[in-house]
Amino acid sequence: MTSIPSRRRLLVTGAGAALGLGAAAATVSPAAASTTARTTGGAEETRTLDELYQAALAEGGKLVIYAGGDVSTQADGLRSGFKSRFPGIDLTVVVDYSKYHDVRVDNQFATDTLVPDVVQLQTVQDFVRWKEQGRLLAYKPAGFSKVYAPFKDPHGAWVAVQVSAFSFMYGPAAVGSDVPTSPLDLVDAKWKGKIASSYPHDDDAVLYLYALYVRKYGWDWLARLAAQDVQFARGSFTPRDAVTSGQKAIGVGGSGAALATGPVKWVLPDAATPFMSWGQRAAILKQAKNQTAAKLYLNWRLSTEQQQAATNGWSVRTDVTPPTGLKPIWQYPNGNLDGFPRFMADRAAIERWKQTFALYLGEVEGDPSPGSLGLHPGA
Repeated sequence: MTSIPSRRRLLVTGAGAALGLGAAAATVSPAAASTTARTTGGAEETRTLDELYQAALAEGGKLVIYAGGDVSTQADGLRSGFKSRFPGIDLTVVVDYSKYHDVRVDNQFATDTLVPDVVQLQTVQDFVRWKEQGRLLAYKPAGFSKVYAPFKDPHGAWVAVQVSAFSFMYGPAAVGSDVPTSPLDLVDAKWKGKIASSYPHDDDAVLYLYALYVRKYGWDWLARLAAQDVQFARGSFTPRDAVTSGQKAIGVGGSGAALATGPVKWVLPDAATPFMSWGQRAAILKQAKNQTAAKLYLNWRLSTEQQQAATNGWSVRTDVTPPTGLKPIWQYPNGNLDGFPRFMADRAAIERWKQTFALYLGEVEGDPSPGSLGLHPGA
């Protein structure tokens, strides 16, 4: 594996160089100081989206994003929105499970074959590690100061661009007046054979949701759920698909919008019932070929216009008010927003959770829903 300088070494080298500047440092012009701050991530971006767009076109007009997800079509809205606003940028969004993207990027680092400019993943622990390895560009997009503090690295190494949340859901037509309001309802015998779920031991966010349920309701709850003839599948989109199609009445382990209407009702539970939420982190890789286009992307995603358009109603910004009926995601203690990064950091505990769930629910079966993308998708 390629040798990577430690963060301590980089800091010491930088400090020594700074001391060597002496009096010259005091005579840096305001314009140069502003440029330096922008480069190091010390100050927020001041260029407009249109100015960044023109700079990105001059850079070459390309952008590659590795995005965590279940199927490529999940990024269609992102692709069309970005392309509509910035038609001259050749955008490639590669969707795969985050647990495959992160090791793919690590291998690309090791073989000097890096493809993406931006990584946008569910594996929040990787951003901490990559920052320590000096892999991430320190950069603060416009509006960075308005982002909820736990949703950003203070030095600008990464920032969350969207809020995600997992719970259970149901089809109103299928359940009628017998609406499930708690995971305890899911183990009632009347729902046997009528539940779909993504595998908790295949997706770490679903794993955390199930871990919260077990901590609250005990292992007996899981044993009773295992006896419900649940249809398990890979990909957190599968429970919603099963409920939308009418194949199942209830889905467990997927995202949704609490205020949405339609064939699926995503449950934002009461304060006594847990669900899980997190900020989907994004970062520009320091070795990225298209850094200006990557900066354009982060500024666009954090713009108030894009944050107000969030389909689930939640924004990562403190100055964007949720629609009536919702609070900011950090005002839901049962959303366990702070717990997910801690959970993800303890990889040994996660392996124990996974193997224990396999004992109750069986091994994960099936091909990955995005397909097998290999080592260098998007190249």
